[in-house]
Amino acid sequence: MPAACPVCGQAFEPEPGFYFGAMFVSYAFSVAIFAVTTAALYFLAGDPALWVYIVGVGAVATACTPLALRYSRALMLYWFGGVHYQPGRAHRPAPAARA
Repeated sequence: MPAACPVCGQAFEPEPGFYFGAMFVSYAFSVAIFAVTTAALYFLAGDPALWVYIVGVGAVATACTPLALRYSRALMLYWFGGVHYQPGRAHRPAPAARA
């Protein structure tokens, strides 16, 4: 992951250890993924065998891990990093790097 956004220059790590809290957000995403997948298997597959739950939840959780990680970091930036989305800013060129 780059240190700053190539478009707007926003620092992705405002301070050391900033994303320590993101693992708790990611944990909440994982619990939600487990619960939704388990409920879907129960209702759609008619309460299958235990191994189907284990394989199904494991596959969905593994597939969704990159999304959960990225969204948990993005939420940390929005909630605690003081970052606010500005749609027009993405169309402007990035500030020039100083040597």
